[in-house]
Amino acid sequence: MATPKKSRGAGAQSKPGRALSLIVIIMVALVGGMFISGTFTPRLGIDLAGGTSITLQAKNEPGQSKNAINKTNMDTAADIINRRVNGMGVSEAEVQTQGNDNIIVNIPRGTNQKQAREQVGTTAQLYFRPVLTAAAGAPTGTTPSTSPSPSASSSGKATDKATDKATDKASSSATPSSSATSQGRAVTDSLKADATPSSSASGKSDDKASSTPSASSTPTADAATTALEKKFTALDCTDKAARTTVNEGSKPGDTIVACGKGSQGQWEKYILGPSEVNGKDVKKSQAVINQQSGQWVVNMDFTGSGSKKFAATTSKLKDQQDPMNRFAIVLDGDVVSAPSVSSTLSSNAEISGSFTPESAKDLANVLSYGALPLTFHEQSVTTVTAALGGEQLHAGLIAGAIGLALVVIYLVVYYRGLSLVALASLITSGVLTYTLMTLLGPAIGFALNLPAVCGAIVAIGITADSFIVFFERIRDEIREGRSVRPAVERAWPRARRTILVSDFVSFLAAAVLYVVTVGKVQGFAFTLGLTTLLDVVVVFLFTKPLMTLLARRKFFASGHKWSGLDPKRLGVQPPLRRTRRAARPVDTKEA
Repeated sequence: MATPKKSRGAGAQSKPGRALSLIVIIMVALVGGMFISGTFTPRLGIDLAGGTSITLQAKNEPGQSKNAINKTNMDTAADIINRRVNGMGVSEAEVQTQGNDNIIVNIPRGTNQKQAREQVGTTAQLYFRPVLTAAAGAPTGTTPSTSPSPSASSSGKATDKATDKATDKASSSATPSSSATSQGRAVTDSLKADATPSSSASGKSDDKASSTPSASSTPTADAATTALEKKFTALDCTDKAARTTVNEGSKPGDTIVACGKGSQGQWEKYILGPSEVNGKDVKKSQAVINQQSGQWVVNMDFTGSGSKKFAATTSKLKDQQDPMNRFAIVLDGDVVSAPSVSSTLSSNAEISGSFTPESAKDLANVLSYGALPLTFHEQSVTTVTAALGGEQLHAGLIAGAIGLALVVIYLVVYYRGLSLVALASLITSGVLTYTLMTLLGPAIGFALNLPAVCGAIVAIGITADSFIVFFERIRDEIREGRSVRPAVERAWPRARRTILVSDFVSFLAAAVLYVVTVGKVQGFAFTLGLTTLLDVVVVFLFTKPLMTLLARRKFFASGHKWSGLDPKRLGVQPPLRRTRRAARPVDTKEA
């Protein structure tokens, strides 16, 4: 006799404890993550927690077109700033243009205000310039300490890892203190070599032209050289005002004087040649930990044309003597790093120095999103209060509590015992939503604002709708004459399809809304999409297994009148049985 195959419903019915154990483990892990991170409340947006409002004003730089401050450049700058401070679009930082030359940036309380302000105001003009000479950044007349130059390295496209580590790693060379005479002679020779027509910013000069001074230098070039020597000698890198103004009005093709910090935190000053590679040649940058040094660095990948330019630059520098075998990575006029070069490099570069995890990630973030088309300065910084948002939140929470109470009353009156399943599922969904929102704050910068609260309230209806679909399917099976346990298992496949289609439509709407909108509406869309996914998790891992277990209990299995599954209350008619007629007695006479 053939053994009947075990149905999928019977298998799922026999092991509901596994799904319940899994969701309990997920909840414990999320709550444990809150304790580990030390974060127990969601980060609030600027409308609920207040924050800082920064007004940036665009200004024309010397040599810049008078029409540079226009709507196109302002919109581009606002978009770049928004991507810098807003990341995935859910940190609730607000960026908008105001008037012809102002950008307003609102940063919610709870974010790192200092880092955010630095990212907002950083123009992020990145240039790679050859080093012509270097010296300690202390003012003339003091005894500078001799210490290594910034420890940065660059690496090309390696064919052998061992060879790549040995040949492509940039080395830090010590900068000895020198007398004013020798220093001045080195500066003069370098600048004369740079002033020749063959040593232009286009990168077409050969190695000899870049290192040998030209005999045909003009009086104008000599005057410029002398002025640059004086500026270099007088520059005090410990003076912030001197550092920020020393390169005002300079262009990428100019020879400049700049300051930077060494690996030990000491100031160094440089004379740098024209730029041959800039930030537009960087395709991607990210902050990583160098496996050899254990320090945070920023890796940059160049574009196709950028790789060619970088290879041409490093091929000219590799055979030079220190410090002319070094190139400086200059960000907004400051030397971030000045590594030496021992071989031709092309595909990528590594910026290293005294980076913390935050500063490395900030620099990578700024370089990834590109440079601002305009230069801005802070016009005003004000504090924004959350008084109005607090009142609106209070009113919204009252509305949400009223709506939740009405849902609970409806479930209890209409579904009776089944309402316990719905309430337990709502509580589980609430715990998952709260813990995830709390953990997403430090993880991706998610901030809870008023629209996000509205999305969470709307999710109550979506979750309750899934329970109702499942319960009604069970009742339909009971109306067809089945007992509770088979009714639960037969109702689940039909209810599951309906729930998945409904949640897919809700998630698709949330995804489209998130993509096509900006600002606070993204918070609503993000929360709606998150709670929709959690609805699927709760229904599959909690509601269905719990209903399977309860169907085995006598209270539900017997169809108690308060269980919500009473056959009589559902209108089920008892089966009609035919009765046999009594036989007519046989008449003896007829017989």
